[in-house]
Amino acid sequence: MGTRTHVVDVARDGIHAYAMFPQVPLQVFFTGLVVLDPLVVVLVGLARREGIVLAGAVTALDMCGNWWGNRHWLHDDPSQLIPLLPLTLFGLFVVASVLPLHRAAAKAAGGPGTARPSP
Repeated sequence: MGTRTHVVDVARDGIHAYAMFPQVPLQVFFTGLVVLDPLVVVLVGLARREGIVLAGAVTALDMCGNWWGNRHWLHDDPSQLIPLLPLTLFGLFVVASVLPLHRAAAKAAGGPGTARPSP
């Protein structure tokens, strides 16, 4: 869903798709999600531990960026923050899943901590 949203935004408005955010780093980050989001999907689909960590990092940054970029609405019109609720709930789910998924992927790959004690 996020990938589609960012691709449509950038296809429609180009590099100025996120000009509503005065912070240039936010504009660059949200534009960069056109590449980062699909990369995360591919790496997680391949059960790569790097993909799991990247998913958590990208999601956490996406949540923080959206809340930071829209913080002025807290005073102007708090009802405008309602669309951030699904993103926040999904983001919290992803971030909370990173450690258990990383451990499961490491165990499946025979990584550190998967050796069984000898009898």
